[in-house]
Amino acid sequence: MTLFPILFAAAVLVVTGVASLAAEPIVVFAAVEGGYESIRIPAVIAAKDGTLLAFAEGRVRPKDQAENDIILKRSTDGGKTWGPLQVVAEQGKDSLNNPNPVVDQKTGRIFLPFQRYPAAAHETAQLSDGLDGENTVHALLSTSDDHGATWSKPQDVTRGMKHPKGATTLAAGPGIGIQLQRGPHAGRLLIPFNEGPFGRWQVYAAYSDDGGATWKPGQNAPSYVTNAAGKVLTRANEVQFVELSDGSVRLNSRNYDGSARRSTAVSQDGGETWSPLVPVPELVEPVCQASLLRVGDEIYYSGPHDPKRRVNGVLFVSRDDGATWTNVRTLVPTGFAYSCLVALPGNELGCLYETDGYQTISFLRTPLAPKN
Repeated sequence: MTLFPILFAAAVLVVTGVASLAAEPIVVFAAVEGGYESIRIPAVIAAKDGTLLAFAEGRVRPKDQAENDIILKRSTDGGKTWGPLQVVAEQGKDSLNNPNPVVDQKTGRIFLPFQRYPAAAHETAQLSDGLDGENTVHALLSTSDDHGATWSKPQDVTRGMKHPKGATTLAAGPGIGIQLQRGPHAGRLLIPFNEGPFGRWQVYAAYSDDGGATWKPGQNAPSYVTNAAGKVLTRANEVQFVELSDGSVRLNSRNYDGSARRSTAVSQDGGETWSPLVPVPELVEPVCQASLLRVGDEIYYSGPHDPKRRVNGVLFVSRDDGATWTNVRTLVPTGFAYSCLVALPGNELGCLYETDGYQTISFLRTPLAPKN
């Protein structure tokens, strides 16, 4: 009588990949905290002094554009405990979306781009393209020089991060930006973006070669495909970048071509131009944001590994610059939506992720993939 439950539990561990490898998750943000009915869109980075910074959107209502503020919590003990909620930026009834931080490893300055949607607008509604006007989406940028303790007043950087024609919706990441460490563009800061019109998204990089003083938008990656019925689909939407071993850059994007697979492309010129997007066979997705992170010679990916539902959060690793992927382990077998990975001391990763039906954003620690 006692043997069957033991064997059953062991079988569950084998099938799901869940084991004692991941520490117990810590709730970082919870709905209604700070007066926000919904808290979504996690991003996490390590400041140069090791402080972890967890960002999100604090939403007055549970909608993508709902008088959102950009909020933050900090951890000085590797994510075991988190400080009080800080409001980094708010713009009254306008909505601030998609915090996407990046650290300049030379100076320690943290750059935090996000977007401002006018109060009466929504990404699914009619928005104007261009760089000015009340019916346009603007790109804003705040910075911190004290490891995220305080932040500058947001600056309008629309002209450096948005294409002047054709772009209506605008979204950084969601997730993080990167700084190139290799090749002719070493030191370049890259922010991943997608732009509309809604349903016809494309992806590109905004980049800076002068420590964030000025920015420039690169070209869109070729993303449109035509299906058997003659309908034009896109393989691009929410996107993340990773630097490859030769200094080139790989993107990994949410995909709307119906394949239930992530899509990818490579840039050989530091994010200025891209190869056409193609599906990634191993990375199943239900059309959802996912995370990408380089740690040493390995690239890690987290996302919901299911063709239809945002469940079964997995960790994958690539040891060939993203050409192929191996499933390392299941992180969360139940609800798992948007996520963001961060490297931790002691050969660990941290994962900040949405769960509990979008009611909480939690943080868990898990070891790096075992070596072959």
